[in-house]
Amino acid sequence: MKKINAIFLFLLGINSLQAQTYKDNVQKADSCYNRKDFKTSVEYYEKAFKLEHTNPSQLYNGACSAALSNNTKKAFDWLNLAIDNGYKNLNHLEKDSDLATLHPEKEWQKTIIKLQKKLDIIETNYDKPLQKELIAIYEDDQNIRKEFMTIYRRPNYDKKKIDSIGKIINYKDSLNLIKISEILDKKGWIGENVIGSQANQTLFLVIQHSDLKTQQKYLPMMRDAVKKGNAKASSLALLEDRIALREGRKQIYGSQLAKNPATNKQYISPLEDPDNVDKRRAEVGLGTIAEYAQKWGIVWDVEAYKKELPELEKLEKK
Repeated sequence: MKKINAIFLFLLGINSLQAQTYKDNVQKADSCYNRKDFKTSVEYYEKAFKLEHTNPSQLYNGACSAALSNNTKKAFDWLNLAIDNGYKNLNHLEKDSDLATLHPEKEWQKTIIKLQKKLDIIETNYDKPLQKELIAIYEDDQNIRKEFMTIYRRPNYDKKKIDSIGKIINYKDSLNLIKISEILDKKGWIGENVIGSQANQTLFLVIQHSDLKTQQKYLPMMRDAVKKGNAKASSLALLEDRIALREGRKQIYGSQLAKNPATNKQYISPLEDPDNVDKRRAEVGLGTIAEYAQKWGIVWDVEAYKKELPELEKLEKK
């Protein structure tokens, strides 16, 4: 029995190490992609996929890096593997500029047809008109925000341009909220099994981008939807955090960031019990706070954060 337990613990240790190595390689691949070093990004994805190749999102991201580095064969290999493992966002795939170099290839149309056939089976009983309406709202919500973030992340961004885009975002948000409120009030929080993943995510995004009163109104509905499997717990966590901060409380999951006007650097907005944030994040399907912070150029140090917390709370009240 002792031998068996020792072997089990040894194998468990190997699996844990492999999982961490996979994560490390994916993070490095993502960092290289953001630096436009696509060739090196592909190399890190190759290392990661030798350890695990079942995550459709990462396989898709790998295909993007491969396409951008003109590695056409690898791009199609990973793209098809992503579809085999559950990738379903045909609309995004067709419009993604990262994959533009693949469009002239014969394999491109075959890949589109392959995914469409899978979707036809999955979406047999979908509410297609509603799905189409929600996907259009999704694009309206996200495209302008991508433009905003591209400028905002620059060291010395154009403030006038940011203000101008901000006004457009507010206008679009107000129109989208009217549509989403009507859907939620009439139909409730509709699940992926009726409208698909992207359309379902639209419900959350528009509420997340609404005013506090609206968020408070639909929070109980979303909590109930999570219990029923009609909404993601990870998305609910983001809404809970945003509401908490707007109500003058600390956030729970560390999802909300702000920028210090004095230093022009991003920071994680005031967080409750920082020592145990990763436990809470894991419970709702979010990665570690360190991984999340790294994506925004923040080095997470829990002890340093706790020391800075009183000052961060003052910044939030300004």
